[in-house]
Amino acid sequence: MNLKLVVAAFAFAAVPAVCYAQTGNPPPPKPTMADVKKVVQEIAGDKAKQQAYCDMGALNEQMAQADAKHDNKTLEALSQKVDALAQTLGPDYIALMEGLDQIDEDSPEGKAIATAFDPLDDKCK
Repeated sequence: MNLKLVVAAFAFAAVPAVCYAQTGNPPPPKPTMADVKKVVQEIAGDKAKQQAYCDMGALNEQMAQADAKHDNKTLEALSQKVDALAQTLGPDYIALMEGLDQIDEDSPEGKAIATAFDPLDDKCK
């Protein structure tokens, strides 16, 4: 699953960073590689979480197609499904996804994080 799609899909389901500023709540912390590795291990070690992760990948592809067609109704329905699956993956996964907004996906750090998800992605094929 493409990390960019995961973050984009999660952005539809999660509270945008702008809302943190408006409410006075601090933005989520920037994730570390240790955070990423912990989440990947948690998902890889649980068959139900692994399936939820793979299902999110399929939904993310559908969301990309709906977005390209400007089909907001389908996009919203799919984002609700992604949100439910994210809940299955747990609070560590949710916190990680919220914090990824602070990392440039084209930076070395962003590329390293994307690569860390490769073992999970390989299991979805």
